[in-house]
Amino acid sequence: MAQATPYIEEGVTTPRHIPVLLQETLTALAPRAGGRYLDGTLGLGGHAAAILDAAPGSELCGLDRDAQALKIAEERLASYGGRAHCFQSRYSRFAEALARLQWNNVDGALLDIGVSSLQLDDNDRGFSFYGNGPLDMRMDGHSGELSAWHWVNRESYARLKECIATLGEEPQAGRIARVIVEARQKAPVESTAELAALVEDAYPPAWRAKARRHPATRTFQALRMAVNNELGELKNFLDQILAWLPPGGRLVVITFHSLEDRLVKKTMRYWAEGCRCPRHVPVCVCGHRPEVRILYKKPVQAGDSELSVNPRASSAKLRAAEKIIEAARL
Repeated sequence: MAQATPYIEEGVTTPRHIPVLLQETLTALAPRAGGRYLDGTLGLGGHAAAILDAAPGSELCGLDRDAQALKIAEERLASYGGRAHCFQSRYSRFAEALARLQWNNVDGALLDIGVSSLQLDDNDRGFSFYGNGPLDMRMDGHSGELSAWHWVNRESYARLKECIATLGEEPQAGRIARVIVEARQKAPVESTAELAALVEDAYPPAWRAKARRHPATRTFQALRMAVNNELGELKNFLDQILAWLPPGGRLVVITFHSLEDRLVKKTMRYWAEGCRCPRHVPVCVCGHRPEVRILYKKPVQAGDSELSVNPRASSAKLRAAEKIIEAARL
């Protein structure tokens, strides 16, 4: 068994709740008095409270899949009275919540995509390889969705390898998947500590010696993303949100994973395109006009002062766009 190593766990926050890129988010979203805003990843309500504080008379619709986080956010936002509306929902289904509020559009929308300290710190949720808990990783534990236990103990070697390689961008995916499959043939892999130890043992000794982060970091990330269909959620949201923003409305997305950031960047660039005619067509016949203005050429990242108090912000990237023309709603 590999010796314990003091790795850095990616994504861990300090004990108190610190909203990531808070001032940068407010600058990009530019909330205005009396506006209506959507926070699709409410978490503990830090960004939501700042938006409501920055825009007198504004209202906010906040969504979160995690019932525990939602309860804390509701308590935090209770002082805003009828200005804050909270729903337990995945953010790709935001249109249902807006329909319940009878909102036809929102002046701004925010996503802060990442696992929260509340989830990481609770061993029973199974998100972290520090401590020990069941292999769960579901953001909504009562959803009936398959947990990480299923992925580890029931999926084929090929699918497990693909998951770890693609979503975790893990170069040792084949070795890790093989070790997991061999272990489960003797007995099911039941806990996060057991899985983390298997992944660490699968790493070549030379790689382990040089690793700053625990070798299981990418594998746990991949399983969490697969369990919660995180890329699918993001794509579904992006496919819908533009039609709910009026001209001047803004979208702000904070990601912590390169695949998510790539999807957001690609989508926003597509929205910002003008003519989409084939290159060989000499004169534009499609008549397509840009739908958004991209606010920053490069993603906004945390500065040294924020990183000194909130290490989780080190991998955060903020991208933002402003709607410039009306779009049809599907």
